[in-house]
Amino acid sequence: MQTKNIFMLSGNVCCSIFQKSVETYHIKDDVNAPSLNPYPPESFQFLLYQKNWIDSVQWHFEDIIRNPDINPVEGIAIKRKIDSLNQTRTDAVEKIDDYFLALFSKVKTEPNARLNSETPAWSLDRMSILILKIYHMKEQVMRTDVSQKHIENCRAKLNVLLEQKADMEICFDELMSDLQSGIKKMKVYRQMKMYNDESLNPVLYGSKK
Repeated sequence: MQTKNIFMLSGNVCCSIFQKSVETYHIKDDVNAPSLNPYPPESFQFLLYQKNWIDSVQWHFEDIIRNPDINPVEGIAIKRKIDSLNQTRTDAVEKIDDYFLALFSKVKTEPNARLNSETPAWSLDRMSILILKIYHMKEQVMRTDVSQKHIENCRAKLNVLLEQKADMEICFDELMSDLQSGIKKMKVYRQMKMYNDESLNPVLYGSKK
């Protein structure tokens, strides 16, 4: 038994939402700029745009903290922001997986239905980061202050990233089809990150003794 009329976005459409977020972020190119998510708050598109915005901010914090001349105090503050964003990113991914869990909850799986090692949301997480890589590699290809060899190397890398994007979109669509038909079954393991948890990180709970 297959569930009909399931609302799903293709991998290509999901990537286009990530692309919209990346392009909008770079209008101001400011880690403190508000996201101004254009999609309805309860929509799946809203979750995708929000997810990529988090990725975009974290990407640029990662650039900033690698400045060799950064003030150590500022560096520690940024590292803590990155840790916080990484937790927010994980929460966003798990919220997207909650959507898929609900989406496929009424699908009758085949007796020999297989698991996928990567959930749909974590697949989308990789695609979101990939869109950021493509955007910034394109920037490198367009630079005028570097050697031709640098540009050629970056163009070769860009071609690989674009090929990877096409492959990942196909893989995502196939996973969606398999989950909808019951060939595969949905199962989620939460990340249970420990370093931000005051009850699990020994440095944090040890400091309270």
